[in-house]
Amino acid sequence: MAARMSSALAACDGPGDRPRRPSPRPGRRAPALALAVALALIVGGCGIAAHQAPIPTTAATPVPSVSAVLGACRTKLEATLRAGQLALIDAKVPFRPAESPTVTAAPRLVTQVVLPQDPAGGFIVLYEFPDASAAYAAAREQAAYLATGPGRVQFVPDAQHILRADGSCVVFYSWSPANSPDPASAAIPTVLGTFAEGIPIRP
Repeated sequence: MAARMSSALAACDGPGDRPRRPSPRPGRRAPALALAVALALIVGGCGIAAHQAPIPTTAATPVPSVSAVLGACRTKLEATLRAGQLALIDAKVPFRPAESPTVTAAPRLVTQVVLPQDPAGGFIVLYEFPDASAAYAAAREQAAYLATGPGRVQFVPDAQHILRADGSCVVFYSWSPANSPDPASAAIPTVLGTFAEGIPIRP
């Protein structure tokens, strides 16, 4: 009898009356959900960053500026040379003659007289100094250096030098009659002799 009653009770129990496993607490799903969201944002962000990366640009190389002193000296020198039928341009290639210590440290502007038959010649260097007294002293130092053994060996034996002082600017030009194929080279020292104040150089 007891067995029959147990069977009857079991038959009456519906599926909803069966014991259920406890469902996970809401708090346990939160860390996993947050991790998934964070991962999605990171991956998506990388994709956005990759598409929005700035395109590298090439900045223009700054052109060195010329000081007011050197600019004014160049203008006067250009006018002097033009009067002698000589054209002056800014040098397109590096050029540095032998110099005394003070002149070596001075700001400079390298110019060049246009010589069609001697494109590697005609360089005239302008130097800037704090004032006229400093410029004159530096020019005298350069003249003395050119007369020394170390100064002479920097040039060919027949080299001739021109030093002119114009306020706080010094102008220096060297040329070699035996190594200057353009006839206009000989006119440059003559024209420069009319520019500013000459600095004597001992032969």
